[in-house]
Amino acid sequence: MMNDAALPLPGDESFRRAVEWAPTAMVMVNEEGRIVLANAQAERVFSYSRDELLGQPIEMLVPERFAGQHPGFRQAFSSNPHPRPMGSGRELFARRHDGSEFPVEIGLTPIDAGNGFMVLAAIVDITERKRLEERFRRVVEYAPSAMVMVDRKGCIVLVNAQTEQLFGFPRSAVIGQPIEMLVPERLRGEHVGYRNGFLKESQPRPMGVGRDLFARRADGTEFPVEIGLNPIETEEGRMVLASIVDITERRRVQQTLEKALEEKTVLLNEVHHRVKNNLQVIASLLNLQATHTQEPRLRAILSESQSRVRAMALTHQLLYERKDYSRVDLGEYLERLAQLLLSSYREESAHISLRRALPSGPQFLDLDRAIPCGLIVNELVTNAFKHAFPEGRSGEISLELHLNAKELELIVTDNGVGFPPDFDLNSIQSLGLQLVPLLVEQLKGRCSFGTGPGARFSLRFPLDPLDSVMETSR
Repeated sequence: MMNDAALPLPGDESFRRAVEWAPTAMVMVNEEGRIVLANAQAERVFSYSRDELLGQPIEMLVPERFAGQHPGFRQAFSSNPHPRPMGSGRELFARRHDGSEFPVEIGLTPIDAGNGFMVLAAIVDITERKRLEERFRRVVEYAPSAMVMVDRKGCIVLVNAQTEQLFGFPRSAVIGQPIEMLVPERLRGEHVGYRNGFLKESQPRPMGVGRDLFARRADGTEFPVEIGLNPIETEEGRMVLASIVDITERRRVQQTLEKALEEKTVLLNEVHHRVKNNLQVIASLLNLQATHTQEPRLRAILSESQSRVRAMALTHQLLYERKDYSRVDLGEYLERLAQLLLSSYREESAHISLRRALPSGPQFLDLDRAIPCGLIVNELVTNAFKHAFPEGRSGEISLELHLNAKELELIVTDNGVGFPPDFDLNSIQSLGLQLVPLLVEQLKGRCSFGTGPGARFSLRFPLDPLDSVMETSR
C-alpha cells in the first residue's frame, strides 16, 4: 500500500488541510488510476476507512456495471486534462462499501504533483436532490392540468400526461421544441416578447391579465386557455413552469349565462316600463274621473288614490331609468316623490315649504320595501298639506332620512296645528293614516307619533330585513 505522506503534493501541508476539511468527498487518483489521497468526507460517503481506500484502483468506487468503461473515460481525461464536470450529459453513480449505489456529481481537476500527473475528484452525493426532483416530476406528471416547463431559450424541457392529452402531441414531439409550437401562429411573434419580459421580472402570476389567451392543438385548432406562470430555479438556470387549463367549456357556459342575463334584462326592462305606463294610465283615469264629479269629498278621495298610484309608478320609473332591477336609491326616490307631491299641491306650496334632509350618497333599498316606504311618505306629507295648516296658514313640512347603525330612520314633521289631544291611530277614520301601520308592519319596522307643537312621525326599520327576523326570534 502506498504511503500518501511520502507524495510531494502541491502546497504540501496547506493543500492537504484544504482537501481534508473540504465539505465534499475528495479523492486524488494517480496516472495508474490508484487512490493516493482521500479526505474525511470520502470516508463518510463511501463507508470505507482511509486505509482501505489508499493504493486501491478508483474502480472500487464505481458500480460493477460501469467499472469496465471507466478506464476509458479516465484515459480520455488524461489526454485532454482541464477542470470540468465528469460525465456531462450522463447520470453518474458511485458504489459504497456495502455495494449499494447512489447518484453523484463529480468535478475533475488535473494536478501537477511534480513527479506525475494526478486528478483530484470532488464527489457530491445527490441522492436527496434526485429524490426531490423525482417528487417534483411526479407532482407535475399527475397534476390535473397541463404542465409545461420551458428553459431560458424558450424550449420545452418537461411536459406531463395532461399536456399530451390536451394538445394532442406525443411527449417526444414537443421536448426540445420551442414553446411557440403550442401558440397559434397569429400570436407567435408577440409571444416571444412576453416570454422574455417574464424571465426578466419573473414572479408567480397568471399570464396575460386582461387579455384573452389561446393555445393551439396538434391539428391546428385553437382553444381558449388560462395560464399560470411560476419561475423555477434549476442548475441549468431559471426556467418557467406553466400550468395550462382549457376553459372552452367555461367560456361556453359564461356566454350562455350572459345571453340569458341579457334576455332577462330586456324582459325586466319591458316589464317595469309597462307597469309604470299602466300605473300612469290608472292615475290618468282617476284624474279624469275626478274632473267629472261635483262631490268635493269624492274628488279628494280620487286625488289621494291618484297620488298613491303615482308613488308606486315612480319606483318602476327609477328601476327603468337606472337599469338596476333589484334596488332603488331611497334618497333619490324620496326627492322625486317630494317633487311630485309639490306639483300635486301647487296652491298650498305657495305658502307651505317642503324641506328635505336626505343622504348625499346613495342609500339603496330593495323594491319590496321601497314601495311601502314611499307610500308612507306620500300619506304623511299629503296629510300635512291638507290638515296641518288650515285657513291658508304658512308653515314648513320636513322630510328627513338618517342612517343609524343598521337601521334607517325616516322622519316627517311639520310646524302646523299638530294632532288633536284625543288622537288615536287605531280609531282614525282616514284611509291614508289607516294604511300607515300596515305599511310599517310590512317594513318590519316600528313607528311613533308625537304632537305639540306641530306633528312628528318617526319610522325605524332595518337595512337588512333578516335583522328584524332574528330580533323577533330572540
